[in-house]
Amino acid sequence: MNIIFSEERMPGQAVVDKMIEAGKLCVLEEGMNPETIVVSVTFVDEEEIHALNKQYRGVDRVTDVLSFPQFDDLNDLPEEGEVCIGDVVICPEQALLQADDFGHSPERELLYLFVHSMFHLLGYDHMEEDDKTEMRGKEELIMSKIGIER
Repeated sequence: MNIIFSEERMPGQAVVDKMIEAGKLCVLEEGMNPETIVVSVTFVDEEEIHALNKQYRGVDRVTDVLSFPQFDDLNDLPEEGEVCIGDVVICPEQALLQADDFGHSPERELLYLFVHSMFHLLGYDHMEEDDKTEMRGKEELIMSKIGIER
């Protein structure tokens, strides 16, 4: 799995290593070869994620993570070579606030946001209750596999 991280606002190496492990597990969970998958991860401040959220989702507020899938249907992926399935944008400041609200570590929140976003890139959504239940189950499975549980 090739994850291209932005240098700015990047969390510590332990979190980055867990993100790489989690990304690989997400891809494997979907029966895909992690050696062929590329994802970019950018860490931005509250002002930038607010602007992105407004521009791309029409929501005029700060959010924690945004996912930008490159494919509407993963069956359309090229069969050869590496392919970027999308971009993840995380706001560490918002993650810190949420971690405090939820009573868990900032590292856990950052990892959860990444896993959540990975499943969006892999075609999952949580608009309908059944879809939300399926997506949450997958998120919890991956978090458990990397040793980060509630």
